Amino acid sequence: MPTNELQPKMRAKIRVGSAIPVSIDPEGTVTQERLVFHGVSKSDGYPADGHDENNTFAKFSPSVLLDIQIANPVLIGQYKPGDTFYLDFTPAE
Repeated sequence: MPTNELQPKMRAKIRVGSAIPVSIDPEGTVTQERLVFHGVSKSDGYPADGHDENNTFAKFSPSVLLDIQIANPVLIGQYKPGDTFYLDFTPAE
């Protein structure tokens, strides 16, 4: 792999906590949406050995909060509470 290729420095696993319309035009179309993401955890208990991907992410990133407001019409309505994503942190040039 070329040494100048950017590599992720960290990966988080996050879950949508809420998707809130924040701007609606006169026709009733949502034009901006606030998305709030939280770190993952397992609400129904972990296996006795603790082996679970969400448990591993929660152990090393015990507190995660990402709050983003989007205005891209293609993205509005695409994120639902409970949806889970990986978030990669890659250095920007």
